[in-house]
Amino acid sequence: MKVSLLVTVYNVKKTLPITLDSIEKQDYQNLEVVIVDGGSTDGTVELIKAFAARMEGRQTLSVRWVSESDDGLYDAMNKAYRMSTGELVAVCNDILCKPNAVSKTVAALRKAGAGCVGVHADLVYVEGERIIREWRMGQGRISEGWMPGHPTLFLRRTVYEKYGLYDTSYRCAADYEFMVRFLKEPENRLAYVPEILVAMFYGGTSNAGLKNYLVSFKEGYLALRRNGVSHPLWITLRRSLRVILQFGKR
Repeated sequence: MKVSLLVTVYNVKKTLPITLDSIEKQDYQNLEVVIVDGGSTDGTVELIKAFAARMEGRQTLSVRWVSESDDGLYDAMNKAYRMSTGELVAVCNDILCKPNAVSKTVAALRKAGAGCVGVHADLVYVEGERIIREWRMGQGRISEGWMPGHPTLFLRRTVYEKYGLYDTSYRCAADYEFMVRFLKEPENRLAYVPEILVAMFYGGTSNAGLKNYLVSFKEGYLALRRNGVSHPLWITLRRSLRVILQFGKR
């Protein structure tokens, strides 16, 4: 099973080597890395070129990349998906914590069977060497305010084919809206690996300050309402409470 890792970047010279190093260390034997750069000017493109050249000729890992202007993160994610060819797809803009992170994910999917649409795991938020928050995802339902950690989510390609890509009208919560879109259907099961497999760089689109958090709250509510999920405000409040309680675990 080919696994496509979608890496979307813009002026991330400091953190991109960490992401790419964690990908290069994976022991999985059939990886495709798709890098979409938004036209960086800080040396990011040179890092991508060097990584692609270093991977050239490898039998277990291939690289596709492009550097051009785009309409933001979610547009870049859509572009990366369209460039990808893997049966299993994940957005990978952070750090794969263990060399067997992808292998564990694929094993969990295979064990869960053909009716399982994807896999998710636990994650930590990091700032340099410091862990800001641990997030033990567990299992649950969207209607309970639960959601999987998007940076840990590996999905079968058929999910994108059936439900579409990320809605770029959202500024902060297109990933959540995308997850609501298919997880509101009870037949769409996710396998769960109860281990920390991803370290997320703290300060992402939805958690970079109070203003962005408020935008994310509003967009999360709209995502539920537009997808016909009952009691969207109550669910959004419960989801926010889950986030706050996660901070309390450190």
